[in-house]
Amino acid sequence: MPQRPVLKARRVQFTLPTGTRKHFAGDDLVMSHLVAMLSAVFPEGEDFFIRSVRNYRDQITDPELQQAVKGFIAQEATHRQQHRMLNERLQDMGYPTARFDRHVTWLLAKLEKVFSTEMALAGTAALEHYTATLAELLLTDEQMLDLLGRSDVRPILLWHAFEECEHKAVAFDVFQAVGGTERTRVRAMRIATAIFLAEMVIQTLRSMARDRASYNPRRLLRSLNDFRKSPLVSAETRRRIASYTRPGFHPDDWDTTELLDRWSKELFDADGNQLAQAR
Repeated sequence: MPQRPVLKARRVQFTLPTGTRKHFAGDDLVMSHLVAMLSAVFPEGEDFFIRSVRNYRDQITDPELQQAVKGFIAQEATHRQQHRMLNERLQDMGYPTARFDRHVTWLLAKLEKVFSTEMALAGTAALEHYTATLAELLLTDEQMLDLLGRSDVRPILLWHAFEECEHKAVAFDVFQAVGGTERTRVRAMRIATAIFLAEMVIQTLRSMARDRASYNPRRLLRSLNDFRKSPLVSAETRRRIASYTRPGFHPDDWDTTELLDRWSKELFDADGNQLAQAR
């Protein structure tokens, strides 16, 4: 396994978008709404991840994993804070992030009543695989980077993607350390996939329905066609997601050591402080 990164919450500050450019993802209709709805998921989603891991914090005896959990919780708390601020701006730009945030709060409360804390932890590990896969895609694919261009959303997404790659294995390792089984792990992934994909499709469509640009047939069809060709739905991305259900899988099977080393120089100085161009 690659050496585990030392996790810490970084002090970051971003210039948030304004209402002057609604379709911030390369002026693309579908992708802008999808990214906005993904951002809307994060505050309550990150809080769920923190709760799920914290439930088992006292059962962890490995000092290295204990330290990783501490860093994981700190990073996720910072993600939650930054995306709340971003979502307020996206709401002002016409995206229904506040409504989706309330829906996610309600949905997670229902799910936590139905499923055990073990299943919640397994679900967290599964969803962390989704976020890590999407994060690596953003950090490696030129098409995805070009789509964000120089928009004000770009720096916060790059920072978030970097830290998702850093802590992608923490919830998984906690699940294994407390005796989680392969059967539960795979079952949680299938449940998480069904809920996550359904919610993202439904909420993105609902967001688009509020946008006048969605009723321009030419623009809508062009955007849907571009999305069909997007790396987000490519065979390689689907293969990476599906690898989670492989027997004996571990998140570090996909080694991101070199990727983290390269992007750390793009985003942070030698002391780990945010670079001015990454703000």
